[in-house]
Amino acid sequence: MIQKTKTFTLAALGLILAAPAALAPAHAQDQEFRIGLITPPAHVWNQEAAALGETLAELSDGRFSLSIYPSGQLGNESTMLQQLQTGALDMAWLTTAEVTTRAPDISALHAPFLVENIADAAKVLRSDVAREMLDTLPSATGAVGVCYAMTGMRQLMTRNPIDDVSDLSGMRFRITPAPPIRSFFEMLDAAPAPMPLTQVYDSLANAQIDAIDMDFESIINFRYYEHAPNMMVTNHHMFGMVALISGRVWARLSPEDQAILREAVQLHCDRTIDRFVEEEDDKLDRLREAEGLSITEDVGPEFFGDIVERWDAEWAERTPYVARLRELVADF
Repeated sequence: MIQKTKTFTLAALGLILAAPAALAPAHAQDQEFRIGLITPPAHVWNQEAAALGETLAELSDGRFSLSIYPSGQLGNESTMLQQLQTGALDMAWLTTAEVTTRAPDISALHAPFLVENIADAAKVLRSDVAREMLDTLPSATGAVGVCYAMTGMRQLMTRNPIDDVSDLSGMRFRITPAPPIRSFFEMLDAAPAPMPLTQVYDSLANAQIDAIDMDFESIINFRYYEHAPNMMVTNHHMFGMVALISGRVWARLSPEDQAILREAVQLHCDRTIDRFVEEEDDKLDRLREAEGLSITEDVGPEFFGDIVERWDAEWAERTPYVARLRELVADF
């Protein structure tokens, strides 16, 4: 009995001595966050993700660091969304298109011709209405949506010239796999072909697809005009990004560390938006100089007939945010 009592006492003493470390708040611990992106290292997102690592280190007095996995190294966006849900991945910058598969309200951000230009797109993404939509993400995706950014406005690129909207009929269009985007192209009687970004260039080169919709940044980075030499500047929808943090990872952080993470991520979401707005015209100028690229500018919604009315009629039944965003931009 004496030996048992002695053993218990030493064990209890060990717990007491260990308690300060075991019960130390999360904000006192070092943390390496892993962030996944589908974009290549040269892309603005990746540049800002690298800067995010520096900001996190600064705000946390060196406790936080960031490991970046670009170009879909951890899988496609759907895979990364699953990894966020399980906590296998800490953070990801994903397209709003991917998030629509789990959170239908986000589809409203892909309403055709919601805005006329990238500056108004920035206003939408920074609006209270758009931020309200982020509140639906934890239950829908298992991840916390901190903020939005973007990768510019979407344009049409085709292998053959387009003179009339009817020319799009039957075309095999590579699309980002998202229900609201699929609806848009199906309403144009095109044949949507979802595929990862990494497969687009070769698919154009091999004539497996006839056309794509893409932003200026990716058109320049991947030189898609080499095999789709006809571009229509349509700005037919904005292409957003949402910065996500795994709900499981978020729950383990102290309120103080959550605040650090939120501040840092918000800073680089804002910088990403600002860079795209500031550089959009310059990117179009660069494309005007691209050899062999034919550009038709200022192609507005009238070219597409009643596509806006038909799309809105279908998607307004799925989310009230279609009407709310249309009302928002009416005041711009």
